Amino acid sequence: MITVIGNLKGGTGKSTVTFNLAVWLAANDKPVTVFDLDPQATLTDVAEIRAEEGYEPPVEVEHDLARLKNSRKKEILVDVGTADFESMKKALAKADRVVVPVPPSQADIWSTQRFIRIIREVNEGRKKKPEIYGFINRADTHIHVRETDEAEEALLHLPGIKLIDVRLYQRTVYRRSFSEGLAVFELEPRSKASGEVNKLASILFSSLFILEGSE
Repeated sequence: MITVIGNLKGGTGKSTVTFNLAVWLAANDKPVTVFDLDPQATLTDVAEIRAEEGYEPPVEVEHDLARLKNSRKKEILVDVGTADFESMKKALAKADRVVVPVPPSQADIWSTQRFIRIIREVNEGRKKKPEIYGFINRADTHIHVRETDEAEEALLHLPGIKLIDVRLYQRTVYRRSFSEGLAVFELEPRSKASGEVNKLASILFSSLFILEGSE
């Protein structure tokens, strides 16, 4: 399955999400290939740090879109950025699903609306269109801040996107683990952030374990 992770607006945390999902899959013995199609190459940087430190399992990153081929035996994660708009559109045209991290702000809701329209335009005429999923990323940890709830409510009512009932919060461990080439559940296995990523990954990739159990 090809899962594209992206949004139009910068700063949504898509590279951090992609990296954590890739490590989660590999750690659970699920074959995964990662594509970094964002010219900022943040995902490439963290994979190189991980390799230099010798952490297992490794995360190998591809950059050539011509190698983006679907396979039932392998999960494919694609990190896209608007700085290379053409590559982003080509990836969206091959996607089985698109996962959209949405920070809790009105600007990010507007950006997500535009992104949904682009996904539809790119896949117009395609027989099997990709499913689009969104979740709140970098949610505020303060209980009295209403913006996160309001953004999630707005996301719930956006046409064409399904809300994943998971929030990744604005936690220091995400930045710290990423800078060290580690997933959050590797650096702090018992942290709240670890639980958030595990829940997101379990929802996105539950079918892998269902199929495995039925064999």
